[in-house]
Amino acid sequence: MVMSIDLAQLLPADWRSHLEPLLNPLDLAALSAYVAGEYETRTVYPPVGDLFTAFRRCSYGDARVLILGQDPYHGPGQAHGMSFSVQDGVKIPPSLRNIYKELAADLDVPPAPGGDLSHWADQGVLLLNAVLTVRAGEAGSHAGKGWEEFTDAAIRALNEKDERVVFVLWGAYARKKAKLITAQRHVVIESGHPSPLSQKTFFGSRPFSKVNQALAEAGLKEIDWALQG
Repeated sequence: MVMSIDLAQLLPADWRSHLEPLLNPLDLAALSAYVAGEYETRTVYPPVGDLFTAFRRCSYGDARVLILGQDPYHGPGQAHGMSFSVQDGVKIPPSLRNIYKELAADLDVPPAPGGDLSHWADQGVLLLNAVLTVRAGEAGSHAGKGWEEFTDAAIRALNEKDERVVFVLWGAYARKKAKLITAQRHVVIESGHPSPLSQKTFFGSRPFSKVNQALAEAGLKEIDWALQG
């Protein structure tokens, strides 16, 4: 039996209601067919059941921070549907290790022993990758297949929110998305990427305290960045 995936139907209802008006139905159908074919014929991460973890853990109504990644980790057992996050028990990737170092320097939060960022997501931090699937061992293999339009729609939907959203854009790729954020009430925080290749322009950027300052200025609850391992 040929696998069939309807991406719109996999989305939680609140996100679907905000994203569907911003998406071309033909493009969405083509992306759904492409993704289904890849899952059927290749090893693809994250598992299809984890595809929209970020949207499930952080509802549209609760979302007040976006941390944008590029595409999922491409090693076995790493990706589980939230940018930069890995499940506890999985070795912490270098980018996340650097995120923890910056968090410690910024807010004196000790690095967590595990890499699961669900605690952030549950407080309204949307941990979104621009591309939501990847072939095993092939970074960027699903770029340019339609995911970018899908996740741009999520950014546009957040831009339409009446209350402040803080957009955290790390690295040149993510920073290109700043043009989608047009409402003056929102705040964009940019720096280098936490990857070891660009960590010099990430360290010292203090994104976590800046996020909380921007939230507090808008009368919104700050994020508790401490993670329990």
